[in-house]
Amino acid sequence: MKEDEIRAFRGTFEAIETEISHSIIGQKDLIRQVLIAMVAGGNVLLEGMPGLGKTQLVKTIGKVMDLSFSRIQFTPDLMPADVTGTDVLTKEGGSESVRFRKGPVFANIVLADEINRATPKTQSALLEAMQEQTVTNGTTTFQLPAPFFVLATQNPLEMEGTYPLPEAQMDRFLFHLNVAFPSKEELLSIVNLTTGKDMPTPQKVCDGEKLLALRSCAKEVPCATTVAETIMEIVLCTHPDYDHAPDVVKRYVRYGASPRGAQAILSTARVAALLAGRFHVAYDDIRLVTKSALRHRVFLNFEGTAEGYDADRILDAVIESVMEHA
Repeated sequence: MKEDEIRAFRGTFEAIETEISHSIIGQKDLIRQVLIAMVAGGNVLLEGMPGLGKTQLVKTIGKVMDLSFSRIQFTPDLMPADVTGTDVLTKEGGSESVRFRKGPVFANIVLADEINRATPKTQSALLEAMQEQTVTNGTTTFQLPAPFFVLATQNPLEMEGTYPLPEAQMDRFLFHLNVAFPSKEELLSIVNLTTGKDMPTPQKVCDGEKLLALRSCAKEVPCATTVAETIMEIVLCTHPDYDHAPDVVKRYVRYGASPRGAQAILSTARVAALLAGRFHVAYDDIRLVTKSALRHRVFLNFEGTAEGYDADRILDAVIESVMEHA
């Protein structure tokens, strides 16, 4: 990969970031992490309290990237057909036929708003779309538009009226990102921006074709065998039955990350390397993306939950343990 290609990649990526930041106050790290996941071709789960701008962020990304956008408000009475589509009876020329009417999942960016307020049956309707980018109705399979992303928001599970996402669906998200509450200065800027008469309008910076070109560019970034082995070691160390797992994992983790976790780290580390101006994946890139890629793939046991541990605390111990010997 040539140096001018890296500069062009960074220039486009940073232009997207800058345009989004005109409408989204603060959250610079969050914006970068979401975009890294999208360039890598993955789905993103955003978790945070209501009112923190999760939905606004997703809508702004769709406008800046000029991608078709649909929003699905997940509620307990939402049915799978409301997501994927359903057969409808139509009349043409005096004859009747059954046709498939595509649901809102047929868009480049699907905002699954408050995804954990729907029942597990409806949540699972997204599984095929998230993994295969297809929807099957009966014996017919429909291809979803490219690029395709599910950007989902969820409220903390402690809130009333929420259902935990099935582990199989959690694993389909490339990143799980926590949305932090804004600082005092950021909160003031948000209030002034949203209550004034001049709300900024996001401008188009790139399109789907350009985004796919960025993804293709990132896939060309090489990763040395020793660096790739470090990623594998991190994933293995999240499993309590692995010999080299830290003691905190053996004591507090029920089960660890799947092979998709290793894929998520490597694919997003390649994007991070380009943003840092490097021609190859480095250990710093792994550190940058590991917690986002694995925090939803590490499940604590009862003792870990009772002791007040969370996935981030476990992953901090894993990363430090593995990096000491890298």
